[in-house]
Amino acid sequence: MKYDHLLADAAPAPYWLDTPERPGALDALSGQTAADLVVVGGGYSGLWTALLAKERDPGRDVVLLEANRIGWAASGRNGGFCSASLTHGYDNGLSRWPDEIDTLERLGRENLEEIEATLERYGIECDWRRTGELAVATAEWQAEELAAAPTCDDVVFLDQAAIQAEVASPTYHAGLWDKTGCAIVDPARLAFGLREACLRLGVRVFEKSPVSRLERDGAVMRLGTDHGVVLAPKVALATNVFPNLLKRVRPFLVPVYDYALMTEPVPAARLASVGWTNRQGIGDSANHFHYYRLSADNRILWGGYDAVYHFGSRISAKLDQRPQTFDMLAGHFFETFPQLEGLRFTHKWGGVIDTCSRFCAFFGTAYDGAVAYAAGYTGLGVGATRFGANVMLDLLAGEPTERTELKMVRGKPVPFPPEPVRWLGITATGAALARADRNGGKRNLWLRTLDRFGMGFDS
Repeated sequence: MKYDHLLADAAPAPYWLDTPERPGALDALSGQTAADLVVVGGGYSGLWTALLAKERDPGRDVVLLEANRIGWAASGRNGGFCSASLTHGYDNGLSRWPDEIDTLERLGRENLEEIEATLERYGIECDWRRTGELAVATAEWQAEELAAAPTCDDVVFLDQAAIQAEVASPTYHAGLWDKTGCAIVDPARLAFGLREACLRLGVRVFEKSPVSRLERDGAVMRLGTDHGVVLAPKVALATNVFPNLLKRVRPFLVPVYDYALMTEPVPAARLASVGWTNRQGIGDSANHFHYYRLSADNRILWGGYDAVYHFGSRISAKLDQRPQTFDMLAGHFFETFPQLEGLRFTHKWGGVIDTCSRFCAFFGTAYDGAVAYAAGYTGLGVGATRFGANVMLDLLAGEPTERTELKMVRGKPVPFPPEPVRWLGITATGAALARADRNGGKRNLWLRTLDRFGMGFDS
């Protein structure tokens, strides 16, 4: 492949997890125990749920069960964009819940501020930076859409000269800078810090404890792992992309594979040729889009574009490496920043994320309110999972709140059809989105039909 020489020495592992700062493993669950609340899943969703449960009631006995290691999956290998949006972007939220979009936007901003306050309260060091996010147009039709977007003091449109002065790339036609609606973070260190905060508050965290059984046992729920059992009256399921313990939830989710590269540190002189002094997170505005950002030591994370679905919703560690995607991403990187030609990549990785047909989280309960779940964050869960954790705790408490009264929370996405229709539909949609990118953003009959039936597919 064209860029083999620049990828040859790249470690096949997420950069963020390849660190001596990763905390040691915790014991697996053994024997039988009881708790007031069991949280299943040790990514952001589960960590926030456990932490918030203890903050709401310090005397509550909380157990968290993680099948592997805390933060090992999407929470430890994502791009580190912590967005205020709860709806995978303003336009997606507006199209689905126009009557409550102002409330959703306010709750999202409050959630982002509360995340920052939590990091300060617990002393979590995770390279948190309120840089905001740049949406960049790499085609004229995208520039026209950005120019038509609402602006304010915190959301600024940048014409071609202004965007080139901000970040220099020959591919940029325009940009939209949301100055306050997104923070950049080291995702793995955020997970590690939340783990430590949970432990300090008394959450009992067990790793290497996959839950294989969930059933009613009299007045409580019984959760079984390989070597232990937990009994509890309340359960929060925070497993996201991995098969939900409630079969009724599974048709709403599909797993897709996302891939990323990390460069070696960019020398100061070469980085100066790019500019980027404000260090925003960046995403381009195509349907098949890239996301990228600077790390603390001035590496560039470059990911996205491919979103690969495998027949039968297959999930396998073997799919985490995809050489053809890495080579393509490297090519796109140097098209965007030709002044960095020859820069080497030190890490290459991929992994599975969950998506649903409305592109943002959905929620629900089971077993007469004893079990709550949240899933479907579609790659925008760094911040939104905290909101989802609060929703789950509200639902388990059984008392209406502003969150539980939202149409977003009370409704469900359209489920995906069974195979082989599922695979055919997703494949056709990917091809149609790529065609729209080549055709001035025009959505064909297939995409317009999906839009009409609320199937999302707008990014």
